[in-house]
Parts: sequence; C-alpha cells; structure tokens
Amino acid sequence: MEAPNPTTETRPAAGTDAGARGPRLREIPLRLIIPNLITVLAICAGLTGVRLAFENRYELAVAMVLAAAFLDGIDGRIARMMKATSKFGAQMDSLADIINFGVAPALVLYVFVLDQARSLGWIAALIYAIAAGLRLARFNVMDERETKAPWQSEFFVGVPAPAGAALVLLPVYLGFLGVAPVGAFAYASTAYTIVIAYLLVSRLPVWSGKSETSHIRRDLVLPMILGVVLYVALLMSFTWEVLVVTVLLYLCSLPFGARNWHRRYGTLTIGEESAEKGLSEIDRGV
Repeated sequence: MEAPNPTTETRPAAGTDAGARGPRLREIPLRLIIPNLITVLAICAGLTGVRLAFENRYELAVAMVLAAAFLDGIDGRIARMMKATSKFGAQMDSLADIINFGVAPALVLYVFVLDQARSLGWIAALIYAIAAGLRLARFNVMDERETKAPWQSEFFVGVPAPAGAALVLLPVYLGFLGVAPVGAFAYASTAYTIVIAYLLVSRLPVWSGKSETSHIRRDLVLPMILGVVLYVALLMSFTWEVLVVTVLLYLCSLPFGARNWHRRYGTLTIGEESAEKGLSEIDRGV
C-alpha cells in the first residue's frame, strides 16, 4: 500500500479560498501617515521633556516641551497641505495636545519650582493641566459645529493651549536667568500658574490673527519678514531673555484683543455675546 506523500499540500475546497484568507487589507498612501508620525514625535518630545526635568536637565526639558508644541502646531497644517486629514489624525492630535500643552509643561514647572511650594504647588500644577484639557475639549466642540459664528475665524475663546504652555513656563525662563526657584518665588509662581489656568478656561476674546480680513500693507511685507528673521536670530542667541519678553508682550496684548471685541460687539466676554444670540451652553462649547 502506497504511503501518503508528506509534501502534498492540502488545498481548500473551491469557493472557500477567499473566506479562509479573510478580508484583504487596504493599502494606505504614505502621505496619510506622515502627519500622524509628526504627532507621535510631538508626544515623544513632550514626554522626554518630563523625563529630562526629573533628571534635573531643565534647559533640555524646556527645549523638548517647546519642540513638542512646535511639532504639534504644524502637524495639522501639514495634513491640510498634503490633503491627508482624517478622523484618526484628529483624535491623535487631540491626545497629543493634552500631553504637550497640559501635562508636560505642568510637570516640568512643578519639578523646577512648584515643588518648593509643596502641596500648593502641586495643586497649581493639577489646576493648570485640567484647565488645558478643558480648553482643548471646548475648542474641539466649537470646531465641530456645522455652523460657525463669523468671529470664530478671528478670535479665540480664552488663551489657546499652545500659547498657555509657553506662558506658564515663564518662572522657568526666569530661573534660567538667575532667579532662585525657592521661597517667595515658588509661591509667586504658584499664583501665576493658577492665573494662566484661568486664562485658558476663561471666555476672554483673544485675537487669533487668522481672519481673512486681516491684511498687511504691501510696503510693510519686507520689513515684517526682516523683523521675523531678527526675532529668530535673537531667540537663538538670547533664548531665555527673548522668551521672557515674548511672554510679557503677549500678556500685555490680551487687553487690546478684548478692547477690539468690545468695540465690535459691546460685551466684555464672548459668552455674553453668544447668549444674546440664543445659543445653548453646549452649542457654545461650554
């Protein structure tokens, strides 16, 4: 009796081949992956900044947090330029935002100075991180509205989270310039952190500069470009001094944005103006 050949393959019956192999995986264009890779790199930079802070390498820690903010700020623009926007990318970007603009700056700030204020410093760090999460959630709700108010292209509701991350690190910048992160400075930093957290969740109208009606005179284009080049050159040479001045100028500019809003709509906050139009709290993004 002939023994069966062990090398003989057992083939599935006709009609069962497709079902046995399962559904065929769809290929994804590379351009759809690049923005998500940038988002992942931003998360890695933010978390690495936290690790460097725990290792007392504070300058590198702040540099990584700022780099994370930069990467997180450009991934969406690159996705739109490459026509690679997706719901998955939007969810990834939201998760990266809370890490890079909320958790990482709060932990770096706490390790550098807020821990000197003990429990009060930790409470301030928690308040800031939660405020950043609430700010981002409100932005997502408002951004997903089918009908957007005309002012949404020109004003933010409260200080945006990326700016908040840069603002809240002001005590760290000052520490690099020689201010000792102990005693009264630690408690002042705690109070400052709570103020920035409030600005994030407030309904203060903050000019965004993204309006289509915002223009610059032709004769000022080249001076503006030179000004940007000068700013970057100064930032590279005098990093912490320039960041301190930038933060102070940004904070000083907030009343001017609110004044512009008041002139147009006659109210002090965006919430009052929206309530007059009969929009619900959920419609307005809380």
